[in-house]
Amino acid sequence: MIVRRAAVVALMVLGSLSPVGAAQAAPTCGAPTPSVSQPGYLIGDPDCEADGSDFTALPGATVRTGILRDAAYRVEIPRQWNGKLVLWAHGYRGSGTTVLVDSPDLREHYVRNGFAWAASSYATNGYDVGQGVRDSHALIGLFRDLTGRAARQVFMTGESMGGHITAVAIEEFPRSFAGAMPTCGVLGDVELFDYFLDANVSAAALADVDIAFPLRPDADYPDRWAAQVQQIMTGLDEGTWSDVLERRTGGERPGFDAAFAFWSAVTSDGLPFLQSLWPGLSGGTAGIAPGNLTDNRHTVYRIGDSRRLTAAEKRLNTDVLRVARTATADPGLGGVPRVDGRPSIPVLSLHGIGDLFVPFSMEQQYAREAQHNGRSHLFVSRAVRDVTHCGFTQAELQRGFDDLVRWTQTGRRPAGDAILDRRAVAAPGFGCRFTVGARSEFPACPA
Repeated sequence: MIVRRAAVVALMVLGSLSPVGAAQAAPTCGAPTPSVSQPGYLIGDPDCEADGSDFTALPGATVRTGILRDAAYRVEIPRQWNGKLVLWAHGYRGSGTTVLVDSPDLREHYVRNGFAWAASSYATNGYDVGQGVRDSHALIGLFRDLTGRAARQVFMTGESMGGHITAVAIEEFPRSFAGAMPTCGVLGDVELFDYFLDANVSAAALADVDIAFPLRPDADYPDRWAAQVQQIMTGLDEGTWSDVLERRTGGERPGFDAAFAFWSAVTSDGLPFLQSLWPGLSGGTAGIAPGNLTDNRHTVYRIGDSRRLTAAEKRLNTDVLRVARTATADPGLGGVPRVDGRPSIPVLSLHGIGDLFVPFSMEQQYAREAQHNGRSHLFVSRAVRDVTHCGFTQAELQRGFDDLVRWTQTGRRPAGDAILDRRAVAAPGFGCRFTVGARSEFPACPA
């Protein structure tokens, strides 16, 4: 089974301490609870699934649910617990004012193998990584209070924005965790928003449409941007733009044409998906930073891989709108927190090579930083041949988690992909080693 093949749509839509109760039995969905610390926010019932059904324990396990510091939580403990706890950090859920907790994709795998797990809704939505870190880390102490036992080992996991939360959490609280597994994660912090900038300014330059980057967009700006997008898409040579995006998202690699076609067919708010992510719509703040995070003053846009810029590339780099940042990634938990690429524990990550929402280049950014910091031996990245966002199979996720756990037990670093080797990434079989289950967008792997 492939997990979250519809994740693109889902991701676009989407204190006080409550009394700690006993295991919940046959809960009934209740009305949301008003937040105390976040005016206007509601906290969804943690005993209720998104489809309105009850959240209940798996066979051989018990669940605990509640609200901690205005964030809903879920905890599940197998009867034959192995003493280890997995924290699960969910991804971006839009800017709505109802927070919801859900269960990890590997829930059954964790329980079947003796692992307890815990997840938080976070007290806020939006791109609030710092809140996600605080609320996720608080689950370690909550677990001890609920069970009367401290976990011997804690593993931090999360997808998409939850991958950013994972990367920050293990650097902010290095002694709390034994291992980490971010998936489809924003491991390049503000580099993600630079990519959104790159995608749009390069499209505008190629279509010969003059655009602006308002640091304080007025109420009418979204309509003006929508009109400019129509001009851009009418005059855009999509083949050339695809070549630019391929190089900005990880380099030449198998399946990129299919990935470009997939993402070109996705729309959001009436706009092509990548144009709906234009940082200028928020003044480059991602809705939370104290100023514009994006910067492309020194970015060199490439269409091909020749040693020297071609005439077309020189023209593109001359015409493209240049934007200067007024804010940076936060060294703590404010704004958009910085990821230093300085893990002190084993980190095993999975990423789809055709993901153009949180692109594969996020992995490469983290790998370069880990290499610079002398921490390459603590980072393993696995490329998966998939064009969606977080579209992993259960087998891919299970293998990754099991290998991470074995790594922490034996000290033997598991295999990964050479994601910084341009020739390896461009090879026809790149991504085959850790892909389980064929995707129709990719040709069969070489024998």
